[in-house]
Amino acid sequence: MTPRSLARRRLLFPNVNNKKQKVEQSGAGPRKNLQLEVLEPGLKNDGPSLDTILVNYLDTLTQRVNFHLGYPVNICYDHYATLAPLLQFHLNNCGDPFLQNTVDFHSKDFEVAVLDWFAQLWEIEKDQYWGYVTNGGTEGNLHGILLGRELLPEGILYASKDSHYSVFKAARMYRMDSETINTSVNGEMDYSDLRAKLLQNKDKPAIINVTIGTTFKGAIDDVDVILETLKDCGYSQDRFYIHCDAALCGLMTPFINNMISFKKPIGSVTISGHKFLGCPMPCGVQITRKSYINNLSTNVEYIASVDATISGGRNGLTPIFLWYSLSAKGQIGLQKDVKKCLDNAKYLKDRLQQEGISVMLNELSIIVVLERPRDHEFVRRWQLSCVKDMAHVIVMPGITREMIDNFISDLVQQRKQWYQGGKAEAPCVADDIGAQNCACSYHKIDYIRISVMLNELSIIVVLERPRDHEFFRRWQLSCVKDMAHVIVMPGITREMLDNFISELVQQRKQWYKDEKAEALCVADGIGTQNCACSYHKIDYISP
Repeated sequence: MTPRSLARRRLLFPNVNNKKQKVEQSGAGPRKNLQLEVLEPGLKNDGPSLDTILVNYLDTLTQRVNFHLGYPVNICYDHYATLAPLLQFHLNNCGDPFLQNTVDFHSKDFEVAVLDWFAQLWEIEKDQYWGYVTNGGTEGNLHGILLGRELLPEGILYASKDSHYSVFKAARMYRMDSETINTSVNGEMDYSDLRAKLLQNKDKPAIINVTIGTTFKGAIDDVDVILETLKDCGYSQDRFYIHCDAALCGLMTPFINNMISFKKPIGSVTISGHKFLGCPMPCGVQITRKSYINNLSTNVEYIASVDATISGGRNGLTPIFLWYSLSAKGQIGLQKDVKKCLDNAKYLKDRLQQEGISVMLNELSIIVVLERPRDHEFVRRWQLSCVKDMAHVIVMPGITREMIDNFISDLVQQRKQWYQGGKAEAPCVADDIGAQNCACSYHKIDYIRISVMLNELSIIVVLERPRDHEFFRRWQLSCVKDMAHVIVMPGITREMLDNFISELVQQRKQWYKDEKAEALCVADGIGTQNCACSYHKIDYISP
């Protein structure tokens, strides 16, 4: 337990022995369920006091923070002490956030400030938008899709199969016809399948859920391609509604590119406030066009307000936490968080790949998908989310390089036990993350063992010099000492790269067959961390 955690415990529970205590379960083990019951005050109780139970629970949570890798929650919010006095008040933001009612115990002023900030981020004027702070991303999806249904009552809901489950929940709740769109192996919507299904139903309007960062793989559906597809299929702007589920990535993409913007004909955007930004309570933000909201607004005399929200009464604390976080970080702070997370995600992906572990990382994503660990206790210990033969790590702002290194070290050691002597094999995940990312015994990628370096913001890929002069003449490579390089110019296609890699892999098998010769050591040229010679090569774990 850190000194800070101990100080917090002393502040909250002064009557409990606050010396550093040994907790029954170590931080590396999964949290055990507490066998609790509610006892009447004054009755004899042979068990621990209420405060002792809470102290032990707090200690456990504090330890488990360093093993929280699989779910999208930013645990780095240090302003709980500053805002803790607010817990003595019941704050309920009931009804429309832009209308004051007769009860003063609300935080609508903070809520509107938060909404204005997001409206500016997503490029819609103050007098053109309406929104509210929700109880989470699911509520935002329910609200956005309901708006689409109210605007286009005969509309069909289109959502990719990798969409969040709440999207399909909305279809069931609202008794909507829906079409599930196929996805590519990386989780992104299959636009040809979308086109085919739009044409099949072209007599009915379209309500489309666009996912900005899918739940498991972090894939981003391309709003511009979807808009172009709608246009090509003959859908005018009054015959479609687009809701953007940007639960995790809605606070990331504005600092990378401009894909979310109300300058485009989209209807609504929702994010989860407790994810990338961070908040101790689940919450979210939903923004839509003001002209759409009249379809949902109802005058409620009892609360002296109108209401167009899903939940009606809403947590008045969360807008204050969001306002405080946004004010403390600002756009510059958020931009730094985005860069740190993207860098750490790439670091994790590269480290796993170097260890011969199947892994995939989508562009502009912080979700690293890897082969599912064989041991359930390992999954529980690191709190991983798993689907089929895959697991993922979500590299949030609170995930440090130290945590990543500890995770990889533990995984590598465990894999030696799981696959020792070839008694078992690592799962094949080629169908889930692509053959090029699968390192099973069948798909194992040879070219990940080739010495290679790529500088940040560069298109020049430096690799070990091919052994055969005819090879680099054929591919017109430039060579210096023991290095060659490929310059990935606009005319270089994926097909060309695949052909180059395929031929290089095949040639290397001939050059280094039976280990009669060895690949060059280029540690002095590109760094030991990038060199895959027999001396510097990281020990790959064969399944």
